[in-house]
Amino acid sequence: MRSDTPQTIYLKDYQPPAFLIDTVDLEFDLGADFSTVSSALVLRRNPEAADSNAALELDGEDMELVSVTLDDKLLDAAAYQLSEEKLVIADVPDAFTLKIVTRIKPQQNTRLEGLYMSDGMYCTQCEAEGFRRITYYIDRPDVMAKFTTSITADKGAYPILLSNGNCIDSGDLDGGRHWAKWEDPFKKPSYLFALVAGDLDCLEDTYTTSSGRKVDLRIYVDRGNLDKTDHAMASVKHAMKWDEDVFGLEYDLDIYMIVAANAFNMGAMENKGLNIFNSAYVLARPDTATDVDYEGIEGVIAHEYFHNWTGNRITCRDWFQLSLKEGLTVFRDQQFTADMTSHPVKRISDVRMLRARQFTEDAGPMAHPVRPDSYVEINNFYTVTVYEKGAEVVRMYHTLLGADGFRKGMDLYFQRHDGQAVTTDDFAAAMADANGFDVSQFLLWYQQAGTPSLTVTGSYDDKNKTYSLTMKQHCPDTPGQKGKKPMLIPVAMGLLDKQGKDMALQLQGEARPGATSRILSLTEAEQVFTFVNVNEKPLPSLLRGFSAPVKLDVDLDDTELAFVAGHDSDAFNRWDAGQKLAERILLRLVDASKHDNPLQAEPYFIEAMRNTLADSSLDQALIAEAMILPSEAYLAELCDVADPDAIHQARQFLRSEIAAQLKPELAAMYEKTATTDPYRYNAAEAGRRRLHNVCLAYLAETYEDEQIQRCYQQFQDADNMTDQLAAMGALSNCDVPEREHALAEFYEHWQTEPLVVNKWLSIQAMSHRQNTMAEVHRLMDHPAFDIKNPNKVRALIGTFSHGNPVRLHDRSGEGYRFLADQVLVLNELNPQIAARLVSVFNRWRKYDDDRQLLMRAELERILGAGKLSKDVYEIVSKALG
Repeated sequence: MRSDTPQTIYLKDYQPPAFLIDTVDLEFDLGADFSTVSSALVLRRNPEAADSNAALELDGEDMELVSVTLDDKLLDAAAYQLSEEKLVIADVPDAFTLKIVTRIKPQQNTRLEGLYMSDGMYCTQCEAEGFRRITYYIDRPDVMAKFTTSITADKGAYPILLSNGNCIDSGDLDGGRHWAKWEDPFKKPSYLFALVAGDLDCLEDTYTTSSGRKVDLRIYVDRGNLDKTDHAMASVKHAMKWDEDVFGLEYDLDIYMIVAANAFNMGAMENKGLNIFNSAYVLARPDTATDVDYEGIEGVIAHEYFHNWTGNRITCRDWFQLSLKEGLTVFRDQQFTADMTSHPVKRISDVRMLRARQFTEDAGPMAHPVRPDSYVEINNFYTVTVYEKGAEVVRMYHTLLGADGFRKGMDLYFQRHDGQAVTTDDFAAAMADANGFDVSQFLLWYQQAGTPSLTVTGSYDDKNKTYSLTMKQHCPDTPGQKGKKPMLIPVAMGLLDKQGKDMALQLQGEARPGATSRILSLTEAEQVFTFVNVNEKPLPSLLRGFSAPVKLDVDLDDTELAFVAGHDSDAFNRWDAGQKLAERILLRLVDASKHDNPLQAEPYFIEAMRNTLADSSLDQALIAEAMILPSEAYLAELCDVADPDAIHQARQFLRSEIAAQLKPELAAMYEKTATTDPYRYNAAEAGRRRLHNVCLAYLAETYEDEQIQRCYQQFQDADNMTDQLAAMGALSNCDVPEREHALAEFYEHWQTEPLVVNKWLSIQAMSHRQNTMAEVHRLMDHPAFDIKNPNKVRALIGTFSHGNPVRLHDRSGEGYRFLADQVLVLNELNPQIAARLVSVFNRWRKYDDDRQLLMRAELERILGAGKLSKDVYEIVSKALG
């Protein structure tokens, strides 16, 4: 760990690399105590470099340097400089071969960056800067080379030896060892390097591309998990077919491999031809995985596969351009999942997450543009802003240019830049040139941090039959950025008549009425759009499909919002109007709770929920989404000063009122959505189960014996994890014997299944019962928990910290102390995971004075502990700054 203050890296300081690497030959000798890595690099000076006489600087951390050989001459220590992070050789020719031998200890690598052990399997994670923990290298994405990798290991312990590309040779050695050699025919940056060695089961299949090429498909998992891989394999095939159909993109190697790792910091990694996955995004069987897991597996597999073109074949010039690959690929995986499931439900899910997490990030000390200007630790910028807001920016290209125009832009992007490391500006130029689209103002979405506010007022002129929408936009100041410029905001909209039907839209100056839904391009700080031939006062339906990542404030009263929620032809806007109505009611209840006033549920809101539940024209998944109230964390962001206790009380009160007043309807819908058919994963069945279990959760809010027994009976009878976990979740907040029985029975049955046990940990961490903090402490010492395993940390500590605001923010401060304690432990073991946990404190100024003092004290305790990783230091220092 570093004891000095980490340095900030700025986009403005970017310079092309002084050297390029043409080929890399790697040899790994994997040993019981340490592993030896030999690399042979063919280098040459970069003609575009600023300094034609620059020294060679190679990145490297936590390794033992054994030898350095330049053009067959062994260098002594005087010929180079070695520091904690660099190997510098001052005197090198313009073109040469450099051979480096290092020793590393993967068994001791708890950071899970570089080469490490995951439950007895050698595994790599090199994005963003992990390759420098394997060998000395120019570890940056704009240095692309062809890799050949040879691996030697004990054959009995590690019969499977994998790397990027195609296996070109293998054989046995004396002493029970064996070797394999892999060659990747495509140039790639070091962050896409991968190696796996282990004793694994393999599911094999093939896929024939649209041009007739046969691709071998392999999914490697721990022994005994092969029966959980069918869905993952089907997902690979769906993704390959979709990318061919929608973007004309075929896979380019003879083999595509996925390996499931139990210890993994991320969801998955797109290494060329050898994707390494968190096992949570590979393994699924109806009795061990929920519908959410099934959808997540399909989406993440698609995401990593899509990276083959948007990330691998065309990669980032530098890490400031991270959204070039991640935002684009998230948009692609969102579109894929929408096509596989339901477009409205997927859009609702994505926007719910964006508002809860990305809008919060935009309002905090870590606010940054989609293309950041600076960073201390790049791992901290694998954020919802780069990924999800980045995807929203790509979606706006799609909205403004249309599907055909977007495809034209993508085709030109691939034509121009295949095999290159490029920037977001290069992507924008392809979109612009393919469509004659001026992107100059649009690029502000990449450059300005913060969530724009869009305020809209409507005015109807009965005499002239015109309707005017006045739109005002404002983007608030964020750290390091003040006085934002107006953005180009695409506003998809329609107008509803008194029957709730869409009206034909004719803007002033247009010759005739047009479609009933259109895109308005807001480009000024204030702009008026006037529609003519409007024969009655309409209700505006704005931001249809959430056409831009903004906060919308529209002058509709509660009755008008309820009307939009019941009639809008845009499914997203129906849901959104209902959510805005719920927000208003909940915030009024929060205010009443803070002032100890009696709480009352609005009758019209309960009636609206009743009508939604009874609307047979709606998709069951949409009904379920409409029945879910805004989260406590999201409500906190809507308050000037967040009071977690009042927010919790208000939300629980409204849930209880819905449960009490709609009990007959909820019970009837619960029975209607029950089935004895075997589990199948598809959109319709997932929607049915979703509504079934939303009804069950509401019924449990009555705390009636009949409803508790209903939950427990479902828990015992369920033939799938979706229904069983939902029943246990409904019981988790109840102080009843059935809760303890369910938890004990669940663990007894599933204790040998780590991913299922993680669900058991999360259910308990999320409970809002008074003794949850004590339960979390107890579970920290349970055999099911291992602080060195990121999935376990996320399941218990992460769920408590991110998913249980009323207990985290307990006035005693014990939640804050617990979190800070774990951050300090993990800072030494796994800084990436520690940084993600400590970010919970980023919004400490949002709360009352007492809680602010408590949170600030814990942040200062962390900062004062010394020897902080760059990951944790950056977040804590910015939170306190």
